[in-house]
Amino acid sequence: MEFKTVTKIPQAELTPYLRAQCLHISDFSRGFLFMWNAALKPEYAIVAGCLVLREYYAGKCYFHYPISLTGSREEERAAIGALETDCRDRGERLHFTNIPESRIADMVCRYDEASLTNNRRWRDYLYFAEDFKQYPGKKYAGQRNHARKFAATFPEWTFSEALPSDMGAVKELLAEYEQTQRSKHTFLAEEEMDEVYDLLPHLGELGLFAGVLRVNGKAVGFSVGERCGDTVVVHIEKALREYEGAYPFLAQQFARTFCTEGAVYLNRMDDAGDGGLRKSKLQYHPCELVGKYSLTPKRAIDGVNALPTIRTERLVLRPVADADAGRYARLASDAERNRFWGYDWRESFSGGTMPEDMWFISSAREDFHHRMEMPLGVYFGEELIGEAVLHRFGYAAEAEVGVRLLEEYEGNGFAREAVRAYAEFGLMKLGLERIEAKCFRENERSHRMLLAAGMRPAGEDATFFYFEQTAAM
Repeated sequence: MEFKTVTKIPQAELTPYLRAQCLHISDFSRGFLFMWNAALKPEYAIVAGCLVLREYYAGKCYFHYPISLTGSREEERAAIGALETDCRDRGERLHFTNIPESRIADMVCRYDEASLTNNRRWRDYLYFAEDFKQYPGKKYAGQRNHARKFAATFPEWTFSEALPSDMGAVKELLAEYEQTQRSKHTFLAEEEMDEVYDLLPHLGELGLFAGVLRVNGKAVGFSVGERCGDTVVVHIEKALREYEGAYPFLAQQFARTFCTEGAVYLNRMDDAGDGGLRKSKLQYHPCELVGKYSLTPKRAIDGVNALPTIRTERLVLRPVADADAGRYARLASDAERNRFWGYDWRESFSGGTMPEDMWFISSAREDFHHRMEMPLGVYFGEELIGEAVLHRFGYAAEAEVGVRLLEEYEGNGFAREAVRAYAEFGLMKLGLERIEAKCFRENERSHRMLLAAGMRPAGEDATFFYFEQTAAM
């Protein structure tokens, strides 16, 4: 799956998805992607008819909830399935963010187990646009009175759509305003102020609209927004506080001018954990605090704290002991025999011509430590004769089984016995729904072994035969 960098001016192919989305999340907008491009370094791909954004935060890769151009749940689910497969194939953990509340039930039910968060500081404030146009009823008495007082105190006020010729006056306004903003000495405040200046020359290019509030010709308020489905997202709202009532008056004029037919809601974004901003936003009586849920699905291996011991009629599958480092190294380093294993140790080793024996065991243990696979030694009596592995754990309760033996122990049914036992352990003890396996087309011995172990054919391609087993098989 190929992801591309989202440029400062988001690529044109993103625009239809962002303009059509009715998920009410401000992050899914061109203005947001412009203003926070440097901080988030977003990437995108079109997957199963959906726009998928991803970003990297605190060392983890997060996929935003897929945006269907038509709002199709089926397309969204198909995109999620494609992401699951891609992460499984690349051995990357799957993390979702910006999941709307309307989709969270589907996401939670999709997985056997998942961790879920919905950070209060990032929830967007959503309002009915009509409420801002009129400030109706008792609950809006404060805003209504402030707006009226502003109009009465400054009867020379004007509000109009901001044109390129207005940008000089807007910059003068921002120069006054930013003294307060930068005094907060926070990264978000500094970053936001820088991006406001950077945005001004690109309003038309981004398809944003802006309004400027003037008193006696002087700009005292400035707002920028964009239409996303049934919502107008307000990206910027700045006013000089010495003009009492400027903020509620500016918000009202903006709604009256730009919330045209079909614009039901105003999204005035989050409060970023700022106490004063939170109080102000709540005083405008949001109809919803738009959740931006983050979800991390858990695979079956994620709950395994220690490798198991599995006994069969003739074998014991258990962690490889240090004393068997030499035999394990012989098993793992035979490049000719391991070409059917699908992994070459030389791709991971960078320390010379040949690692010490313990390097091979340590590598396998490290893979389990990072919950990438469950490697077990195959023991016949006290002798290590091979290795069985459950790996490629997926997000639909599936995993792949594999086995390799030292040459002198092949032909005795040990591989079949190990695969059958590990598959049963996966289905019955780990709670997997499906065990998968594959073998190279030319590896006739493995083909026969997997069929004898109870695996059923599940397809083929130019390279592999595929197999599967469920608890019902």
